[in-house]
Amino acid sequence: MHALVEHVLLEEATFDPARYAEEIAAAADNFAVASTVWFENADVRIWDFLLEPGYRHPFHCHRTTYYWICTAAGRGIQRLPDGTLTMWQFNVGEVDFLRASPDAPLIHDLENVGDTPLRFSTVELLRGASETP
Repeated sequence: MHALVEHVLLEEATFDPARYAEEIAAAADNFAVASTVWFENADVRIWDFLLEPGYRHPFHCHRTTYYWICTAAGRGIQRLPDGTLTMWQFNVGEVDFLRASPDAPLIHDLENVGDTPLRFSTVELLRGASETP
């Protein structure tokens, strides 16, 4: 089953990773994947991710499978350590499910390039996520 609302890819480009070299190097140990932890137990960690216009969340590492739900629409740029850059229009109600593990982490940043706050709820699956089909 796919999400009823999908984020829209607006642009694909590249950037110079050297501009963020120190941040990218430190990202493997930066597990602050969002702004505030709302809840945590042995199974899940639930984050609130609020990004005001013009602000950027630094490169960070997802080491567990997770999903996010967009709760305030906006436009964002995501950069990957390999120099890939994508710009997205995120829409309220869309959900994305991403697999990650300590052996296959996901590292990226997110910058709000729109004129409204961008907000997500992010849920990290802490126990048994790598065995999930």
